[in-house]
Amino acid sequence: MTTGHNVHPLPQTDQLRAMHTIIRDRDCAREDFVFYSRRIIRLLLEHGMDLLPFEKKEVTTPVGTTYHGLEFAAELCGVSVIRAGEAMEGELRDLLPGVRIGKILIQRDKQTKQPHLYYKHLPADIADRHVLLLEPMLATAGSALAAVDVLLEAGVREDRVIMVNFLSSPEGLRRVATERPRVRIVTSAIEDRMNEHAFMIPGIGDFGDRFFGTTDSGART
Repeated sequence: MTTGHNVHPLPQTDQLRAMHTIIRDRDCAREDFVFYSRRIIRLLLEHGMDLLPFEKKEVTTPVGTTYHGLEFAAELCGVSVIRAGEAMEGELRDLLPGVRIGKILIQRDKQTKQPHLYYKHLPADIADRHVLLLEPMLATAGSALAAVDVLLEAGVREDRVIMVNFLSSPEGLRRVATERPRVRIVTSAIEDRMNEHAFMIPGIGDFGDRFFGTTDSGART
C-alpha cells in the first residue's frame, strides 16, 4: 500500500471491505451501488473534516457542569469536480447544512491528452476557506492536479486543500505527493495499479457512470 504524510486512508475495517465487495461486483444493482457508495462517502467526508483545525470550547451541560469540548476553527467549503464529484455533494450537505459548494469541469483533450478547464464557479471568499475537493477517482491525477491548480489560482493555500477520493492509484498518489506535497488526500482504498486504459485494478469501473446510471463503461472491461 502506498501511503505518505499526505495520504489518510480510511481504517480498513471488515465493514468497509464488505461494502467495497458489494459495489465492486460487476453485477451490483445500481440502487445498491448508490446506497453503499453513499455510506462510504459519508465516512470519507467525516475523515476529511477531522483533518480541519479545531479550537477549544466549553459548554454547560443540562446538569450544570462544564464540558471541555472543541469546535471548528476554520471556514469550510466543498468543490466538486464535475461529474463524478457531484455524487459526494448530497452527503456533504447532510453533514454541513448550508455549506457552500463550488464546481469545476475539467476534461482531457482528445488530441493532447492533457486536462483542459472548461468551467469553474467558486465561492467568492474561497481564498479564506479550507476546501474539500470532491473527486472520487484518483487515477493518473491529471484532472485532480488541474483542479488543485484552479483552487491555488483562486488564492486557496495548498495546505488548506483536502482531496476526497473514493479510490486512489499508487501512481496518482505519488504524483500528487511530488507536485503538490501539502495537499492532503483522504481515500477509502488504494488500488494495486492501473491498466493500459488508466482504469484502476481491481477497480470499480467508471464511478460516475455507475452512480448516475448512464452507462457501465469500464464496469465490464
